[in-house]
Amino acid sequence: MTAVSSSPASSSATAVAERPEAPLVLDTEPPRTLDFRAQFALWANLGVSLIGFSSAATVLGTAGAELSFVAAVTAIVVGTVIGTAMLGVAALIGARTGAPAMAVLRGLFGTRLSYLPTVLNIAQCIGWGLFELIVIAGGAQNVVGTQGWRWLFVLLAGGLTTVLTIWPLGAIAVLRKYVAVAVGVAMVYFTVQLGRQGFPDPGAGNWDGFLTATDAVIAVSISFVPLAADYTRHSRTPGTSFWGTFSGYTVAQVWCYVLGLIALLQQHGDSTKIFDSFTGVTAGWLFLLVLVVRETDQSFANVYSTAMSVQNLFPRVDRRVLTVGIGTLVTGLALWIHELSAGYTNFLYLIGAVFVPLFAVLAVDYFFGAGRTGWNLEQDAPARWLMLLPWAIGFATYQFIAPTAVAGWWTGFWQDLQSAVGFVPQAWTSASLFAFLTAALATWATTLVRRSA
Repeated sequence: MTAVSSSPASSSATAVAERPEAPLVLDTEPPRTLDFRAQFALWANLGVSLIGFSSAATVLGTAGAELSFVAAVTAIVVGTVIGTAMLGVAALIGARTGAPAMAVLRGLFGTRLSYLPTVLNIAQCIGWGLFELIVIAGGAQNVVGTQGWRWLFVLLAGGLTTVLTIWPLGAIAVLRKYVAVAVGVAMVYFTVQLGRQGFPDPGAGNWDGFLTATDAVIAVSISFVPLAADYTRHSRTPGTSFWGTFSGYTVAQVWCYVLGLIALLQQHGDSTKIFDSFTGVTAGWLFLLVLVVRETDQSFANVYSTAMSVQNLFPRVDRRVLTVGIGTLVTGLALWIHELSAGYTNFLYLIGAVFVPLFAVLAVDYFFGAGRTGWNLEQDAPARWLMLLPWAIGFATYQFIAPTAVAGWWTGFWQDLQSAVGFVPQAWTSASLFAFLTAALATWATTLVRRSA
């Protein structure tokens, strides 16, 4: 099957549809149309988000124990570079194999076993897609200055999200040509306006909690690892996929977090009022509107990657049917659910923690293990049960150091285990990095065992 294109027409929508598009089913060779600029624009747009601005609170710390501004910015830069380097490697693997992210895992685990991380990724992508629509609707209400019309904003955002997923490569082209420029202008404007107002530095001189803040930033960067190959499989070369992803996402996330940090400090650490800083400047509502509309690329990424994950389970189902169905589902959920509970958000973080050690297993086995001679990514790829072990070790390491607060019994189990062995988490015990290292070392050990067998 060849890439699908539409008949000629004068409308911009048809122009987008005429571009070589992503395959409709899993076993079709993807078109290689994305150059460095397209990759940079895509990941730069994904690196800027409304959630990212408010997430600066996880870096700054709690009232009375805030990091200094210099320490917080350093944590943002270091955490982003580490996390995005991992993201870039995942992007590189996607470009080399030409397979979507969850289909890549067929080579690591075998087809049947790859269904386990696939189902987890579907759950997290739907959850974050729902979260994005909730955030977009709230941002639109903030811009308009109303508590009403939420249903309209959800429908508009959900409809735009779904349309983008039907023509994903066309959507990326629009991001490169138009949206990235508009977002860049808005970011520059807010940087100048907020920067000239100044901000307090309540934690001046404090670096206590620096590594904890760095770990939080790493986790955000890594959150896109299970989605990366869905887009970089269309890269012209592996090199452009890595450098476009790494540079675009790094620049954007650092800029987004630092700007959010400034806005947060101007609101004396109150994350619920962070957007008051944006709307409080001259014409701030207009530039914030640009960022609100642009936020649909986040929901687009989550909905489209959900469809790509479902195709790993059902490879012959048309992705357009999947994206329309998933987009409708997420929109319906956003109309019904106005706010995610803390417990559900923590559940999403728990799933996210699954993919930190999984990436370590993926990278080590691909570059140093079975991947060196070529993975089997076909429907009949045999199960590789042994590869579940290093993944489980890495996940257990993550939870042992920093248990995710999904339920009292879950947190209690890991805390009791900490007490049993006399372990007390220290400022330098990064859950993300230690989970990655233990999973990577365990995977390396399995490669040595297989070579000596």
